Amino acid sequence: MLIVVRSIVFNVLFYLNTALWLIIALPTFFMPYRAILAVATAWGRSNLVLLRVVAGIDCEIRGREKLPKGPIIVAPKHQSAWETFALLPLFDNPVFIVKRELQWIPIFGWLMIKGRMVPVNRGAGLQALAAMIERARIELAQGRQLVIFPEGTRRPAGAEPRYKFGIAHLYAAEGVPCVPIALNSGLFWPRRSIRLRPGTVLVEILDPIQPGLDKDAFFKRLQHDLETATVRLIAEAKETTAR
Repeated sequence: MLIVVRSIVFNVLFYLNTALWLIIALPTFFMPYRAILAVATAWGRSNLVLLRVVAGIDCEIRGREKLPKGPIIVAPKHQSAWETFALLPLFDNPVFIVKRELQWIPIFGWLMIKGRMVPVNRGAGLQALAAMIERARIELAQGRQLVIFPEGTRRPAGAEPRYKFGIAHLYAAEGVPCVPIALNSGLFWPRRSIRLRPGTVLVEILDPIQPGLDKDAFFKRLQHDLETATVRLIAEAKETTAR
């Protein structure tokens, strides 16, 4: 019962907090795009505080020293809403690849456009892929960290992976390192659920995959590295809970 109450309280505060930061962000429409990134990072940090204080969910991030400086492709697992904001403080100049429809949301979507997020029209096939690669090249040339979820959408913790080959095209075209990030956030904040479970989200930044591999070799290595680490993090969390 306590978990249900804490979950409801967190969800109410999460949306109120988001609304507050959207209001705070309004002046950034008239500032350089880095201003909205600073606000977004502050929003992410405040959500982490709410999670810890209200819902009893903390996080442990391992391997920060493995993040290269400058332009990179970041490939995190996507199990929860958690990683859409919690990873922001890791990067100096992040840019997310997002569904085009998110930019249609009043204020929130407009701020995403201001932050120069890279939209993808999932129904446009190869044309959308080419447009994404071109926009990504422009942002990477500015030294940004390009975040793309390789599976495209949230998958439950422990579910069979469904990687999209688009990330292999992106890796081959851009010529920058790709940094996989494993995590187990879905154990504590499952997709399509408001019920949160107390615990510690484990995040592990893996060894960068340097440019130069062919697409198939890269795709296989990315899946292997991410899935191996993710399975380990899920098992570690379950073992800790069982004690």
